[in-house]
Amino acid sequence: MGFIQGLLALLGRFMIATIFIMSAAGNKIPKFAEVVKTMEAAGIPQPQIMLVGAIAFLLIGGLSVAIGYKARLGAVLLLAFLAAATYYFHAFWKIDVKAEPAQFQEQMIAFMKNLALAGTMVFLIANGAGPGSLDARSRTTPADSPDVEEE
Repeated sequence: MGFIQGLLALLGRFMIATIFIMSAAGNKIPKFAEVVKTMEAAGIPQPQIMLVGAIAFLLIGGLSVAIGYKARLGAVLLLAFLAAATYYFHAFWKIDVKAEPAQFQEQMIAFMKNLALAGTMVFLIANGAGPGSLDARSRTTPADSPDVEEE
């Protein structure tokens, strides 16, 4: 059962991390100038510096969660990214639902998706990466092994 549990935990971490890594590698890095303009329009101060930071948080946090190395720290980075991105880009409460119902619904859905991802990060912070992670392997030390009689 331990092997299957470790394999499923690894698969789950990869599935969680994919959205963050692809957000950086598939959107923010290749479309850097466009994303900076979007960030400026949203009122984000020093958007170029903030975008470099966001990319770093996404890649470091995503890879950390995926491989399960310092996964709690990686989850903190991703949680910080999610909090800022959700506040600045998915503020459905600022939209007049009667005037723009489609935009309201789109932003509400994006907000709820980010809320679920933030919940996942809180869960990882609380519980760690689980079996099959590098964090779990590093906790297994000779002191954790069964007692061996010394001669």
